[in-house]
Amino acid sequence: MPQLCQDLAQLQGINVADEPVCEECVKTGSDWVHLRTCQQCGKTHCCDASPNRHATKHFQATGHPVVASAEPGERWVWCYAHQQFAEY
Repeated sequence: MPQLCQDLAQLQGINVADEPVCEECVKTGSDWVHLRTCQQCGKTHCCDASPNRHATKHFQATGHPVVASAEPGERWVWCYAHQQFAEY
């Protein structure tokens, strides 16, 4: 198993979405496919399979590198900065 990148290794618990919606899609009336929760600020946004790709845009705008799946039954995180996936 590969060693975790510094961003994933520093996680001290996983933040999960309080409300399962993409905050940005709700504002614009858009739909989403899957949700991801930022592990730095806790905001939830839509995945790259969604039309607006708000989770990636959030990373690009803020530099917050790690998201966790906000989908029921999924237990994984992704680091945008290091392009690394890990299950928890």
